[in-house]
Amino acid sequence: MIVPSQSTVDRRRLLFGLLPAAALLAAGCAQPKTEQPPAQPPSTPPPLALVYNGPQGCTDCAPAVATLLRNAPRPYRVEFVTAPTAAALAGAQLYVQPGGGADLDGTWRQLKGSAGVIRDWVRGGGSYLGLCFGAYLAGRDPGFDLLPGDTEGYAGSPGSTVPDDRHTVIKVDWQGKSRHMYFQDGPTFVLAANATATVLASYPNGKPAVLVAPFGKGRVGVSGPHPEADESWYAEHGLRNPDGVRLDLAHELIEATTGGR
Repeated sequence: MIVPSQSTVDRRRLLFGLLPAAALLAAGCAQPKTEQPPAQPPSTPPPLALVYNGPQGCTDCAPAVATLLRNAPRPYRVEFVTAPTAAALAGAQLYVQPGGGADLDGTWRQLKGSAGVIRDWVRGGGSYLGLCFGAYLAGRDPGFDLLPGDTEGYAGSPGSTVPDDRHTVIKVDWQGKSRHMYFQDGPTFVLAANATATVLASYPNGKPAVLVAPFGKGRVGVSGPHPEADESWYAEHGLRNPDGVRLDLAHELIEATTGGR
């Protein structure tokens, strides 16, 4: 019998000692790789809304609209502007002219340089939302001339339930339902004969309070009352809304103005 030398024994021990590790390594390489979940496509950012926050705007008006838009059922990204430009509007779906002004002619001097830009943008498919003072500016002389007609003051007009420019809560007929809205010297709308417009709400004397109308490929939504008013607006003037402070009418107006886009 041939006795293996010590060096041969050591080599065998080394080889046999390495085999389990090599086998384990081979087995590990043979294991199927854990499949990674498919990459998720990047989420689409919310549409952009531009909100005017320039001269003649009240302290709370533009921020209230911004909060409304950010928390809407279909939320928006919001940027404030003081002079709407073609470049800024190009990336936006909605432009909001809030309330809060007291000097229509003075504000028009600030904005008339943007009138052509805004008209072209809405005509091309943009959406204009005018609230109270912003609704006046949707009219003409002075204004952007976006409506199939014009605006006039509701307070103190024949049959009006509001005699002056006080802050108050007004009853409206919103598509057949009685609702109450915050109001302060907002307009009503004088529509041209055979005008194409959807009246969402009427004042107690039957005149339009809230409406949406086409303008070229775009839409114009205007409201004499303030559907965006939150609880702080009522509390500041000691007012109470019999319906409770709700923002559903504001959301409905936004959807109608943008066509649900």
